Amino acid sequence: MLSIAHGPTGALIASKIPNPYISIPLIIISHFIEDRIPHWDVGQGLTSKKKRRQTAFLQELFFDFPLSILIVYLFFQIGRPFDWRPWMGWFFSLVPDFLEFPYLFLNHRGFLIRKFAAFHTWSHRSTPNKFWGLLPQVLVLLLILLLK
Repeated sequence: MLSIAHGPTGALIASKIPNPYISIPLIIISHFIEDRIPHWDVGQGLTSKKKRRQTAFLQELFFDFPLSILIVYLFFQIGRPFDWRPWMGWFFSLVPDFLEFPYLFLNHRGFLIRKFAAFHTWSHRSTPNKFWGLLPQVLVLLLILLLK
């Protein structure tokens, strides 16, 4: 999924379950559960040719990532005093993607990184169709909006 789905999901979990010893593992598990839903994301381009990988990375860095921050702010912070929990949830919801950075961009293929990347790839279900791939993510955001 895009960060725009993962980030708000983590923020919702952290907002509803304030104990980080419970919420953080649930947030990380939710990342892999969401990735099991067939979806479209820019990450599909991260494992392919170098030029496509750079384009996907830039799209993630300058569009998806900032938009996820904006959505968390709009859903969980606007008009309220600062609360660190949604931001902690946002961060930990993206940790699995952050952990793949050495594998994808630094060519680091250590045993643990390689095993983690294999598990993350196994859990990932993608579709090239943008409409059907973005629809589940929009539905996730609507559900979060209803549950917050």
